This record gives sequence, C-alpha cells and structure tokens, in this order.
Amino acid sequence: MDLIIKPTEKCNFKCIFCSSTYITEDKTLELDHQYIFDFLKRYPETKTIIVNGGDPLMVAPDYYWKIIDHLDTIKSEATISFTSNLWPFYKNPNKWKELFNHPRLGITTSFQYGGGRLKGDLSEFTEEDFWKCSDAMLEHCGYRPDFISVITDENEKDAIKNVELAKRMGVECKLNYAFSSGPPVKFKNIVMGQEGKPYLLANIYEIYVEIWKRGLTEWEYNTKQMVKRLRGAGTTCPQNRDCDSGIRTLQPSGDYYSCGAFGDDRLYPINFKEEMNGPKVFPIKNILGLQTMTDSCYECPMFEICNGCRKTIKDHKDYDMTMTHCIKMKTLASDILAANNIC
Repeated sequence: MDLIIKPTEKCNFKCIFCSSTYITEDKTLELDHQYIFDFLKRYPETKTIIVNGGDPLMVAPDYYWKIIDHLDTIKSEATISFTSNLWPFYKNPNKWKELFNHPRLGITTSFQYGGGRLKGDLSEFTEEDFWKCSDAMLEHCGYRPDFISVITDENEKDAIKNVELAKRMGVECKLNYAFSSGPPVKFKNIVMGQEGKPYLLANIYEIYVEIWKRGLTEWEYNTKQMVKRLRGAGTTCPQNRDCDSGIRTLQPSGDYYSCGAFGDDRLYPINFKEEMNGPKVFPIKNILGLQTMTDSCYECPMFEICNGCRKTIKDHKDYDMTMTHCIKMKTLASDILAANNIC
C-alpha cells in the first residue's frame, strides 16, 4: 500500500491549473496525525507516504517529525515522499534542511514552461526561480530533485522543453496531463481550478511518442511507463487499473479515498473507520461506467493505454471526448506498439 496525505489545502502558490482548490470545507484544517497512525496500524506493509497539498511546506517541520518518530516506534520501513514547489525551502533552507536530509525522506518538485504556475504575488514561477530551488537542494541536500510538469491545452507546445530541461539538470521529469478537477476559485484577478477542462489523453500520448522518437525516454517517467505498458510489465498511476488495491488518500478533514484525483473531486469516498476495523473495500473497481471509454475498447490493442486510469475514463465520458481521443489514438497505435517491441 501507498498512502497519499494532504496535510493542508493551504498553498503559497496560486497555480491556475490547480486541482486541489476545494478538498475541504475548512481551509485552516490540518490532517490529524491519528488518521495516519491508524492507517499504518491497519496497513503495516505501507511502503510510501506521499505528501501532497496544498503545499507540504505550509505546515511546520514538527508535523513531519511526528510521523517519522511514529514510523521509528512501530519499526515501519515506510519512506516519505514530498511533492513541493520548494519556494519556502529556497527562502529559508535552515528551517527544512534537517528534515529534508533524513534518510526516510525524498523530495520531488514541480515546474513547467508555458505559464500558469504563479507565486503568491501572482508573478510567474520562472526557470530562473526553478534553478534557484534546485540549486538550494543540491547545496543543502546533495541532489537535485526530479520534477512534475502539469500539461494543459495552454502549455502543451512547451511540453518537451521540460524533458530537455530535465536532461540538462540530470534528473527525471514526469509530464502529467491535467484532470478535470478543482472547481474555479477566484483570487484577485486570476481563476484557479481545472474543472471542466480535462486534457485529451491522446494528446499526451502524442507527446510521449515524440519523446520516445527523440531518444529522451530516459528523462521522462510516463514515457518509460508507456514503453512497457502493453508488454504486461508493472506500471504505476496513471497507467494502472488496480488503483483501488494499492493506494489510499487522506484529506485535511480526514476524508478518505482510494484515488487522489477522485479525492480532489470528493467522489467515491471510503468510510475510514469501517475500513480500519474491517475488510479492504474497492469503491471504484466495479463501477460499470469507469471500466472503459467505449464498449469496443476490449477489442483494441490500446486497451491498457486508454483505460489505465478510471478518472481519465470519467473525464472523457463526461465531456464527450472519447471519440476524439479514440480517432487520434489509432494514428499513434503503431508507434506505441513499436515502442513496446510489439509487431
């Protein structure tokens, strides 16, 4: 099992594509540690605690030391993975560097070209800013972190530039396509939220194919997933249909989900107390409408690619995108099969 925790909805950035604009009613809430501890008791085999947000650095380091102390006490082998914009770390590394250097902890950050990632003063988070954060990590922690780029209709033309940047940095990037999550929230003169604007799945696969053709696969995580997906090799979110079995999400209020993306939508919740005291449940695995984009998908060699993520299936059905996706995927199929060494 992996556990995603969102300790807070608070964030120092105001990204226009944000999917976590409404994950709790009370924006001041912090996730009570007891939920995490109860989860670890129920699932002692937990491998990773993935810390998202909001931004993880919007709560004090002591919050995470308490988790580490508990992991030590119960002799858990779980690691902790942060996903943060790292701007507060760059501004005040001494506050965080002891925690960041703990052997249980790993850091991933975020950046993409093409705008949309805004700092608290609504200025753009530039490549220069990103290098400052990466340099601070290298100086104080001894490595540059991998990074996630969120691809939308607005920035897709710059997608491969992110991979080229990862190559220059000597790290790996992960091009994630935007889900339709996060209802619009106004802040001054901008609107944050991606609800109603899912990114066409075939478009991101067109980008992954281009990355593969350019010989850049080594520096992009999801392209690596693509080139083994059809051969039956193990893959991870968002190319793994077995999400109910291997991951859970806790929101600041203690709301509990299997899928982090559906958690942003506040759909298909799990009763936390019941699962902690009873059998594991599978809230989305058997929902008929989340099985495939179309009835003919089962006959297609691209089945695992197109139907790997149930949130993506729902988005494409909700916004009548399935046929557009299907037509375009047929033009990409031969390249994807070749990438998987399938004739």
